[in-house]
Amino acid sequence: MAAVLVPAPSSNASKQPLRPSWPSRRARSTRRGVRSRLLPVVGPCLVAIVGASCTPGPAPLTPTSGEQAIVTHVIDGDTVTLDFGPDVGEERARLIGIDTPESVSQSVPDQCFGKEASEATSGLLPPGTAVWVLRDVEARDRYGRLLVYLYRVEDDLFINRWLVENGFADVLIFEPNTTVEREFTALASKARANSVGLWGSCEGPDQPLVSDS
Repeated sequence: MAAVLVPAPSSNASKQPLRPSWPSRRARSTRRGVRSRLLPVVGPCLVAIVGASCTPGPAPLTPTSGEQAIVTHVIDGDTVTLDFGPDVGEERARLIGIDTPESVSQSVPDQCFGKEASEATSGLLPPGTAVWVLRDVEARDRYGRLLVYLYRVEDDLFINRWLVENGFADVLIFEPNTTVEREFTALASKARANSVGLWGSCEGPDQPLVSDS
């Protein structure tokens, strides 16, 4: 199959190769997470990480309404480390609304397309990339990670959305952070129907990595 273009910053454009795909043998619907012992809800609005003002939701996400940060490290396909400057410092952040296959978990074996998803996010967000950071109603998950939507400052590329649309992530929704649920579910359904990314190379999300040997 043709290589998938990862829209990297214009100064260092590159392509993200994908392994050959084959039709998925098992259709799988997108998932809703079960809310469990999460930290207190901040309020019914989309707000900047540091700023105090907010826009009543559900409102369209606007990149420049967020707080700017710098990507310092991509941990895996849906988790990154962000630097908010000397007043806030570094925070580990989990992308809202998506779930990429595991590639670095200590409790879950590596999964099919996990490496590709991690490489895709690394290609989109190399260290030093400036991003707009927005959050939904719930600010953090039970592990203390920020729950975020990320837009690349250079071109306003919506990272969460791109990963779903190009088959690197499935949809995973935890209430009350449901702003993108309808849009992302439609994108994932289209990617699955067209055998894009993990939908063509694996039997679906959460599949164990099968050795070629």
